[in-house]
Amino acid sequence: QAQLVESGGDLVQPGGSLTLSCAASGFSLDNYAIGWFRQAPGKERKGVSCISESGIKTYYLNSVKDRFTISRDNAKNVVYLQMNSLEPEDTAVYYCAAGVPPVREMCVLTPRYERWGQGTQVTVSS
Repeated sequence: QAQLVESGGDLVQPGGSLTLSCAASGFSLDNYAIGWFRQAPGKERKGVSCISESGIKTYYLNSVKDRFTISRDNAKNVVYLQMNSLEPEDTAVYYCAAGVPPVREMCVLTPRYERWGQGTQVTVSS
């Protein structure tokens, strides 16, 4: 069965770091753009970062630019989100999503993705 599974969420103090992983099983990520989204309680799901199929294009939400880094290892079928200098405002459930883009080597921060993981909780608190 094709699925995405996120991992790496945890409780971390402000200023700390976490790396989230998004592992695909049952299908290859080679032709898929990947997006990371987050949803805080009472708020809409928001795009945080995305990466194109080969990784040559990446995009970030302004508030995480210079703190978060998205990367992928297609050989391992995994996408990562390295998060540094975490702030309480980063607290949310983080989801990864995969989609075949209409144009090669593109990705978007809107939730136009076909497959979604179940999410992993990130809590930033002292």
